[in-house]
Amino acid sequence: MLNQQTLEKLHALHLQGMAEAFRAQAEQAGITDLSFEERFALLVDQQWNWKQSRALERRLAKAKLRHRASVEDIDFRTPRGLDRTLVRSLIQDSGWVREHLNIFLIGPTGIGKSFLGCALAEKACRDGFTALYTRATPLFRDLALARSDGSLRTLLARLARFDVLVVDDWAMAPLSDAERRDFLEICEDRYQRRSTVLTSQLPVAKWHEQIGDPTLADSILDRLVHNAHRIEMRGESMRKKRGGKEE
Repeated sequence: MLNQQTLEKLHALHLQGMAEAFRAQAEQAGITDLSFEERFALLVDQQWNWKQSRALERRLAKAKLRHRASVEDIDFRTPRGLDRTLVRSLIQDSGWVREHLNIFLIGPTGIGKSFLGCALAEKACRDGFTALYTRATPLFRDLALARSDGSLRTLLARLARFDVLVVDDWAMAPLSDAERRDFLEICEDRYQRRSTVLTSQLPVAKWHEQIGDPTLADSILDRLVHNAHRIEMRGESMRKKRGGKEE
C-alpha cells in the first residue's frame, strides 16, 4: 500500500522515470543490499534519462525531418565523393552547430544529399540542439503567405530560433524579388548565431545567378559561404541502387 501511494505521488509530480525505477526496484532481487544513497541515485538517473528521452522526442517531432536518418547509417562504402574525415569531424558532438557554421551538400539528384542533411540534423537534436527541415519551395510559399497575412515577422523570428535550419533543394529555380529579400532576412537573422544546411543540385558558383539581383546575391552569399563546409557529392543515384532508402 505504501509503495502504491508513493507511485501515485511520483506520477502526480510528473516524475514518471523515477516512478518506473521505483517500481522496478521493488521487484528486483538483492536491491536491499544497496545503500539508500545508491538506490536513490538509481532513481534520479532513471528520471534524468526519461526526461532527456522525452526532450529528444519533442525536438525530433518539431524538426519534421524528411528522412528517418542517422549518422550511423551514412554509407561511406559507395563511391560518391564523401570525405569521411570531414563528415566524422562534423558529427563529433555536432561542433559545427556550436560554432554556428553552415554546411552545403552539393550533388546530382538521388545522390543522398537530403538523407545526409537529415542525418546531421538528427545528430544535432541528439546533442541537444533544435532543428527544422524544409524544402525551398514550401519555405518560400510559407513566407509569401505570412507576408500576405501580416505574420512575416513572426515566421522569421520562429525560423531564427532553430539552431539548425535545413533547406532542401535550394536554388533549383531563379528567386523572385520577394523570395531573395525574405531569404536575406533569414540569413541575416542566423549569421554567426545559428547554422544552416543547404542542399542543391547546382554548384555554389551558380547560386549568385539563381538569386538574381547582384547586390542581394552578394549579401546573401556573404552571410552563407565564408563560414561553411562544402560537401560535393558525385556518382550514381542511391535511389536506383537502394530503392529510395537514401535520397
